[in-house]
Amino acid sequence: MLRNMYKTSKLRYSAMIEDVACGAERNITTEQLAALADCSFIRRHENLLIQGKCGCGKTFLACAIGRQACTLGFRTVYLNMNRFIEKITLSKLDNTFLKMITSLEKNDLIILDDFGLQPMDTNTRLALLQILEERYERKSMIIASQLPISKWYDYIGDPTLADAIMDRLVANANKIELKGESMRQRKKK
Repeated sequence: MLRNMYKTSKLRYSAMIEDVACGAERNITTEQLAALADCSFIRRHENLLIQGKCGCGKTFLACAIGRQACTLGFRTVYLNMNRFIEKITLSKLDNTFLKMITSLEKNDLIILDDFGLQPMDTNTRLALLQILEERYERKSMIIASQLPISKWYDYIGDPTLADAIMDRLVANANKIELKGESMRQRKKK
């Protein structure tokens, strides 16, 4: 029996691949979306880095791909950065850190949303490095962020850990920079 970790109640959007808006103004084509929707990047154990301005559809795209991954049988979990930091902090306090990391590692795909909105502490940096080290060339991550990828190093903070994290994250990554007006504003019109 297929056990799926993807829970729509935890998502901001009930996103479906067919609802993702494509076009030159958004900097994503239907062909690029189709290539992501077949989830071959997960089979190849690659990461997907999505960046763009607030409201441009990063979370929606990440969630649509996550839902598609589940449909194709990949165990998937979604966490926004705030929730990820909370989980790390609480697991350190109640001595369940290894259990939490092991639970995350069981997933074929981890979606980490809103990367860069909340400062990283040392525990978060070390946990992220540990997760990336275990997943490198074995499993995939999607990271969505308003910060340009070029600023992630500075966001991570500690130069030694930033080098290690960025090397494991970017070395085998597909990158998408979403553009265009806020999808929220677009819906109002």
